[in-house]
Amino acid sequence: MTYTQIHATDRTSDVVDDVDDVARLLDPDGGRVPDAMLDPWVADLSPHELRALHRDMVLTRRVDAEGVALQRQGQLALWAPSRGQEATQVGTAHALAEGDLVFPSYREHGVLLVRGVPAEGFVLQWRGEEPSGFDHAAVGVAPPQIIIGAQALHATGWAMGARLDGSADVAAAYFGDGATSQGDVNEAMVFASSFQAPVVFVCTNNQWAISEPVTVQGRFPLAGRAPGFGIPSVRVDGNDVLACLAAMRGAVDRARRGEGPSFIEAVTYRMGPHTTSDDPTRYRDPAEVDRWARRDPIARFEAFLRAEGVLDDAALAEVSAAADALAAEVRAVCIGATTRAPETMFDHVYAEPHAGLDEQRRAYADYLAGFTTGEQR
Repeated sequence: MTYTQIHATDRTSDVVDDVDDVARLLDPDGGRVPDAMLDPWVADLSPHELRALHRDMVLTRRVDAEGVALQRQGQLALWAPSRGQEATQVGTAHALAEGDLVFPSYREHGVLLVRGVPAEGFVLQWRGEEPSGFDHAAVGVAPPQIIIGAQALHATGWAMGARLDGSADVAAAYFGDGATSQGDVNEAMVFASSFQAPVVFVCTNNQWAISEPVTVQGRFPLAGRAPGFGIPSVRVDGNDVLACLAAMRGAVDRARRGEGPSFIEAVTYRMGPHTTSDDPTRYRDPAEVDRWARRDPIARFEAFLRAEGVLDDAALAEVSAAADALAAEVRAVCIGATTRAPETMFDHVYAEPHAGLDEQRRAYADYLAGFTTGEQR
């Protein structure tokens, strides 16, 4: 079965306000829902693979909670919480192969975890110690992008190169609902469609672009934009890890077969603030947050796994212990980080020596010397 567009992308409602107009495999209570398009893509999942999806969601939430705590304690400059979005991130990331390359935004902690980013990779950049805290080639993840939507262009360019090289590898670009209003994302889709680039655009529609609701970004479902570029799309329940995995598997399969790009709109919710410098209570209705809390992706999947007999209390305890251990490692790496000398910021800007950079380094050293005390002089 091929990945295809569903009716949700053709909606003509007055506003994009129906978060249940999505494809799903699990209802909010964890009950299995049949879907002719998505079912074939998860039919082969083993109990081990199901438990791995659950484990990675739990670990992602625990790392996220630790990141928030570290920032509040002054150990990190900033943190972008991902609570509530674990199913979108973990489900889609599990569909990728080792040779595929991920181009994430700053909130894809779950994607980084699935790809094997080590503990320091979650915090050193947010602490300001490194331009990026992990080896991108080793895990197949580009540096998290903070410029809204820019990674869509990077992913498309890489995918075009992969296609020209005759590679079967696929690029995955992750961005939020607000990024769909950026020129970079739209330009990326033009090139991806024109050159049939093997790239999957994953739009995490978490309902809020900082303080702007998604209804400001568009009056119709965001998945409906992609077909205008000649890119098939699907709108799935972003709190349903099985639906996210199935949609991504279908999209990746299309790309590997040379059928070009796909667009996935995962409808979910940002339970926390945009970043730790944001106060969502100033613009969000608490009742809305409560409604989405009852759609929790982890609780939903746990209910399904228990009903299927593949998850019990002992397994839950083991996952909880693993999550605590990872959080402790992240904390230790963060607090134990050694701040390098300021001048080292120039070390890896260019691959070859550069006279202009040497001049900047000297000027910066002189500037820093101006802050030394009389005793040090």
